[in-house]
Amino acid sequence: MITILLTIFGVGYMAIALENTIKINKTASALITGVLCWVAYISFMPDKALVDGILLEHLGGISSILFFLMGAMTIVELIDAHNGFEIITDLITKTNKRTLIWIVGIMTFFLSAALDNLTTTIVMISLLRKLIKSHNDRLLFVGIVVIAANAGGAWSPIGDVTTTMLWIGGQISASSIVMKLFIPSLIALTIPLIAVSFQLKGNVERPSTKKESGVIIAKRSQQKVIFFLGILALLMVPVFKTYTHLPPFMGMMLGLSLLWIVTEIMHGAGLHENKKHFSIGSALHRIDTASILFFLGILLAVAALESAHILETMAQWLTDTIGNLSAIIMSIGLVSSVVDNVPLVAATQGMYSLTQYPMDNYLWEFLAYCAGTGGSILIIGSAAGVAAMGMEKIDFFWYIKKISWLALLGYFAGSFAYMLIERLFFM
Repeated sequence: MITILLTIFGVGYMAIALENTIKINKTASALITGVLCWVAYISFMPDKALVDGILLEHLGGISSILFFLMGAMTIVELIDAHNGFEIITDLITKTNKRTLIWIVGIMTFFLSAALDNLTTTIVMISLLRKLIKSHNDRLLFVGIVVIAANAGGAWSPIGDVTTTMLWIGGQISASSIVMKLFIPSLIALTIPLIAVSFQLKGNVERPSTKKESGVIIAKRSQQKVIFFLGILALLMVPVFKTYTHLPPFMGMMLGLSLLWIVTEIMHGAGLHENKKHFSIGSALHRIDTASILFFLGILLAVAALESAHILETMAQWLTDTIGNLSAIIMSIGLVSSVVDNVPLVAATQGMYSLTQYPMDNYLWEFLAYCAGTGGSILIIGSAAGVAAMGMEKIDFFWYIKKISWLALLGYFAGSFAYMLIERLFFM
């Protein structure tokens, strides 16, 4: 059984990694992998009803993550439909390259913590297209955006899907992850920013601005209301969980429902097309449903490996082979630059128990940092990098030459900073 499960998972994972080569969407590969893993598992188990109960138990935790992501994506799409992000872009007036890259990097870092690294990358690349005309000039800025988005997502419970998984899974708390990972994550961005500043000279050229005809534009007052309410809804999710002790997706659903009511009141008397464009229903149509199903497939597959006790065996092997916990977690972070960090973190959650490593343990917090920032080392190592690659047609080897060494410097600097802070103040 173990051999068959690992073979199915390995083949499925290769299909996901080689999506562009085999021309099969990674979501399809992930879903079939998840289903086949459970088919193989139940085939070797005599008690079919027990396996069915185990699957439904896993599905409860998986659904919490998926509904959380769906709610967050919808809120962001609603803000974008109202052109709410223009409130940010209008604040940037600098054209000096060195100054601008620091502004973009820091803004991405904090915006990613409030939204998520994938959404922030898309928003910031759209912003850069309005700020920098030259594609070659823009590429270096986009590389910093990827590093900043992943670093910003690592220290926030809602900034990266892997950190969200650890938060929902009970491995980390919102207050502790913010307090302990903020400085290491900031260092992971600051070091690359300092290094890249020496490469930049002169000013950027702004593209000409032309208003598109036929585009439905929200009023300025509506932009502000939806932007600030949307950001507030996202930021209040950790507060909701802290005080109610309900799962985070419940807080996200509350924020989404309140925004839904606000938009209904705001556009209730508007023209039919305007109301339709600015509605939650329209935002739900625009969210990346394929990504949600991708996470479903991956998490189902990992749950099957966990149920078969394969991950537990792997954890013991790592402990016996490498031994040092910090080295194990840093290795996982480096692997996340090649392998998607979602299944890596999901596998680690199954490998180590909360009994042995309780909430806010060194293992889980360091994992959140390493899995989040390690994905920046290669362009394919994170959702933010893949999005940037697609939007700006970034060459894989150009990224290795220009950005990878910057991300690697930041990764190790932040790692050692976390270990030092932990040793000095929390041990």
